[in-house]
Amino acid sequence: MNKTFRILICDDDPVVHQSLSIYLDSEDILHDSAFDGNQALDMIHKNHYDLMLLDQMMPGKTGMEVCQTVRKESTLPIIMLTARGEEIDRILGLEMGADDYIVKPFSPREVISRIKAVLRRTAASTDALPEEHLTTVTFGSLEIMPERYTVKLAGENISCTPREVELLFLLASHPGRVFGREQILSQIWGYDFFGDTRTVDTHIKRLRQKLACEEMGTLWDIVTVYGVGYKFEANL
Repeated sequence: MNKTFRILICDDDPVVHQSLSIYLDSEDILHDSAFDGNQALDMIHKNHYDLMLLDQMMPGKTGMEVCQTVRKESTLPIIMLTARGEEIDRILGLEMGADDYIVKPFSPREVISRIKAVLRRTAASTDALPEEHLTTVTFGSLEIMPERYTVKLAGENISCTPREVELLFLLASHPGRVFGREQILSQIWGYDFFGDTRTVDTHIKRLRQKLACEEMGTLWDIVTVYGVGYKFEANL
């Protein structure tokens, strides 16, 4: 990665900051620290960050509350850090708009690997190709521009996370093809996300909510293939 990235570590445990700082410094990734939810939001509003590591349980505002607030304002990539590993907590974090979820105790090397994977993807949005070279997928008033990580519906920008754009583009660029949940995890996340295929279901649910319109279900649709996965169905 040639670009210098800057991330915000939000956790009330100083040991987490210390351990991650060592590895981030070795990767030449700039980083700042916040130790409670209110401080995290204040820093997000004052500075530019390329990614946020966010602990779920923090004083002040919880990680979930911070995630929900940030997601209303931007598509800043968010990786949740938490000691709570129950499936319901993971799904809730993803429904709030988190891009990834890592359960404590974790390996700092694994966290850095996840960070680099997300940064590589989001960097593509700042290295957009000239307009005439964009690979835009269009169905009715739905436009998906993967190089710019942009989704438009009836000319209006739809606020989507990088994962949501990649998932929608994967399906829409292969209309009629069925993708299994494990296959989607492999292609979009690039690794085994704790074997949690509910991650895919949660992202599909969020896409359906964001893209709900008269065209959906008539001109095109995101269809569930029960027991298998999902497909993008076009009726144009």
